[in-house]
Amino acid sequence: MSGLRILPAGDRALLLVPDDADLLAGMVDELRRQPVEDVLDHLPAARTVLVTLDARARVEKVEARLRRLAEAVVTRREASGDESEPLLVPVRYDGADLAGTAALLGISEQELIARHTASEWRCAFIGFAPGFGYLESPEAKLPVPRHDRSRTAVPAGSVALAGGYSAVYPRSTPGGWRLIGTTTVRMWDLARSEPALLRPGARVRFVQEES
Repeated sequence: MSGLRILPAGDRALLLVPDDADLLAGMVDELRRQPVEDVLDHLPAARTVLVTLDARARVEKVEARLRRLAEAVVTRREASGDESEPLLVPVRYDGADLAGTAALLGISEQELIARHTASEWRCAFIGFAPGFGYLESPEAKLPVPRHDRSRTAVPAGSVALAGGYSAVYPRSTPGGWRLIGTTTVRMWDLARSEPALLRPGARVRFVQEES
């Protein structure tokens, strides 16, 4: 069994609820690479995927196709065994909020850095801006809230924490996340054949650079 729940979401959409992050990431990747018949669009979130349907689609047939897709993802995952290496992101931990974030967590700056670099992070979904990956790693134990007020501009390459996620800002935008460092890795680059460096399911490790 694939471990997928499919719930109605109005008369032209379905909400897919996979039972684990790997299945969610695999389904998002497959929907991106090979669209399912009668599925017009899909919108990933932290734990779900919302798919919108053609008005003429027969919902039961689309559900069957989506379940087959989920089964294929599980089968391929079990057969592949070895996973690719995580993306290594070098970070200078020089962010404006590093000290304040450590104090909020009740730990030292070095402990915050150690937790951030010791854990493997997985991209749960892409949102907010092109290439902005929401990276999760519960074992890092770095759950901090956003700032009450957003900055008007956060520089590209800023490494940040908020709401249990970590992220790298792909370009300069307003933002309310807590800035703990910077990286020169370009998360979004239109000169690449695949502009976004991250996609759902991608694994990331942060590596401390000397300041």
